[in-house]
Amino acid sequence: MSGSTITPWVVGNWKMNPMQANSQQLIQDLNQYLQQSPITEQQCHIGVAPISIALLSVQKLLKDADSPVKVVAQDLSQMAGTGAYTGEVSAELLKDSQIDYVLIGHSERREIFGDDVAKIKAKLSNALSVGLQVIYCVGESLEQREAGQAEQVVLQQICDLAAVVKVEQWHNIVIAYEPIWAIGTGKTASPQDAQTMHAKIREGLTQITAQAQHTAILYGGSVKPENAVELAACPDINGALVGGASLNAESFYKIAQAFAKTEE
Repeated sequence: MSGSTITPWVVGNWKMNPMQANSQQLIQDLNQYLQQSPITEQQCHIGVAPISIALLSVQKLLKDADSPVKVVAQDLSQMAGTGAYTGEVSAELLKDSQIDYVLIGHSERREIFGDDVAKIKAKLSNALSVGLQVIYCVGESLEQREAGQAEQVVLQQICDLAAVVKVEQWHNIVIAYEPIWAIGTGKTASPQDAQTMHAKIREGLTQITAQAQHTAILYGGSVKPENAVELAACPDINGALVGGASLNAESFYKIAQAFAKTEE
């Protein structure tokens, strides 16, 4: 079981959404909720992961509003530095733009875009080498769960970190468990099932890092205000990686409230 000293994270993964005007309105609405009833960074870290072409405009809106919300890149290149790599954005370029957080290993990157273990390890190494904080995604498919392989698959994804993350870099790692069958489907692992997997992940982490009891493990997979309070009550669930619900400022704010354990 994790200690109560882990500050939860609630991160909205906007994926390939929305249009620029809508993203600006979304940030303005979220900032308004946070101004009316603030959530401090001690209560919960809040982040949003816009599309790459909106990273800087969203960052400026948040900075101008003196907002606590962090900007998270949805991905980065396996190539380092700068060079002739059309369409790519490196860890160094993110850092140069003061984007300090990045998602790596999301199932959509793994399944749709061919991010295999070698690519993911290269991305992890590049991100950590320049000091980015990584939200590393793991999760099993429905077929793997039904075959009784869920824990094996997820723990192997955790073990993939061991070859890349140095001892002094573990404080820059956040884990996000997303059962693939629950992403964008409206299905959610029960809080009990999610807690069981989170506990297994933490157990696996204890085999590879002394930081295991201090590492935030987020749950993702159709997280909504309706299930956030129950998920937040689980001892090894330290936040949420939110998909569709993060495109609605009120819903996203309520999820953050649930994990921050603040009153409405």
